[in-house]
Amino acid sequence: MFTLVQLSDPHLGPLPAVHWHQLVSKRAFGYVNWHRSRRAALGPRNLRHLVEDVLAAPHDHIAVTGDLINIGLRAEIDTARLWLDSLGDPEDVTAIPGNHDAYLPGAIRHFEHAWRPYMVGDDRGAAPVAFPFTRRRGPVAIVGVSTAIATAPLMATGRIDQPQADRLEAELAELADEGLFRVVLIHHPPVAGSTPWHRRLIGADRFRKAIAKSGAELVLHGHNHQTMVNHIAGPAGPVPVVGAASASLSPHHGRSGGSYLVFRIARTEGSFTCDMEERGPRVSHGKIESLRNQRLAGPEGQPAGTRIQA
Repeated sequence: MFTLVQLSDPHLGPLPAVHWHQLVSKRAFGYVNWHRSRRAALGPRNLRHLVEDVLAAPHDHIAVTGDLINIGLRAEIDTARLWLDSLGDPEDVTAIPGNHDAYLPGAIRHFEHAWRPYMVGDDRGAAPVAFPFTRRRGPVAIVGVSTAIATAPLMATGRIDQPQADRLEAELAELADEGLFRVVLIHHPPVAGSTPWHRRLIGADRFRKAIAKSGAELVLHGHNHQTMVNHIAGPAGPVPVVGAASASLSPHHGRSGGSYLVFRIARTEGSFTCDMEERGPRVSHGKIESLRNQRLAGPEGQPAGTRIQA
């Protein structure tokens, strides 16, 4: 049994002190938006309780699917590195960036340096961060994709270009030949129609074609701040595409707070099973408990998209 935990969109706060000259272009909009609404909706209390629950239970690996920060400040990026360190060793924690991490082009350069141990493949050595990257952990291959780009004010789009999609297709085909359970991490949801136009994934069709050609067992994303299960086409059937809620979302007016997902992956004869559990509080300041359980892949049929050697 391999246990994979997904945390997403922590939007670590509060914002550090900001000098007026840092509030240029899009960052000014983000600063105002944080103080008007996000500061109340995304608090540290729920995230802290979730992380405590994660670390108290046995697990093999943690995946963080983007939007660690808010407006791309260097101080935010450095704080997020400390938070990643608190989750575990880089061997046991994988991160990919989201659109808030790439608020401005300079932020991309800084997070690629600061978070590098958590977003490189096993064979990268001292090489720079490059996407996609692959980490093999037991029966599981974790493949990190980046959709993080700097965008205009009021836009939250992501992009996957053709070269990255081509590399992803080739990597997934190679991993299929190794008989591994392939988990693809991507911040923006790749399912058509799953986000408004200004939050969409540009090039989502390229990603879907790569999965349709080479397959995957599971795709994990964030961005929408809610738990959702969809599917996209794979070579052997639909591939589960699972989005996690924002881990920092505070319970409010009867709405559940943020949560995290647990995937228990087990090898069977020539196949795998994968069971998903969502954990979080049901009410404000409530204890962390199991909110839902769902089997994504079972022994009755291959997990959608699987190509496992007998």
